[in-house]
Amino acid sequence: MDGWIEKLPAGTQRRVHDLLAGRNVVVRVVRPRRSKLGDHRPPGRGHAAHRISVNEDLNPYAFLTTLLHEIAHVATWERLRHRVRRYPPHGREWKEEFGAILEPFAAEALLPPDIARALAAFMRNPSAASCTDRGLALALAEYDRHDVERRRVEELPPGSLFRVVTGRVFRLGPRLRSRYQCFEHPGGAEYRVHGLSRVEAIADSRLRRAASPPVSG
Repeated sequence: MDGWIEKLPAGTQRRVHDLLAGRNVVVRVVRPRRSKLGDHRPPGRGHAAHRISVNEDLNPYAFLTTLLHEIAHVATWERLRHRVRRYPPHGREWKEEFGAILEPFAAEALLPPDIARALAAFMRNPSAASCTDRGLALALAEYDRHDVERRRVEELPPGSLFRVVTGRVFRLGPRLRSRYQCFEHPGGAEYRVHGLSRVEAIADSRLRRAASPPVSG
């Protein structure tokens, strides 16, 4: 098995391996991305295989859920490629495939009870991203390695400054559904950050001290 299989929860590796058996799929673990947890690219443009990438910083259960999400894209592409030229990426067919892939993991006691319950609720109407389903996102987040200095964006007061894992600093703006309008500091470029993202809250005074030039003696 490939090295990425070790990032999956114990007991789930064989089932994931069986899901991919007979399919030409390359799975890569990549650096964390702010805008997505994983992605899928079908064969084409010089590539014979499906290409799936998953962020390396995900805990095992989040890694599994994201990988299964992308495998559902593979299954949907294979199901529809000879029938239609275009189809909604997270439409009815993808939801059916994702639900069918998720069901055994939730039903066979391969997962902790809280995640199994959250997945069962999520499967009633799977969304484009597991992080947009609050119940599932919170259940998965319980298995993160929590840093006491990191808080969820939704816990910060309006106007707060915070630093993300890449080191970039943002000021918190208004809530826009599950995400928040945020502005990079300095510069003011606008970004949308999910409310459940864990970040480092920082004070303006700390930034000023860090930006001040050293005083010569």
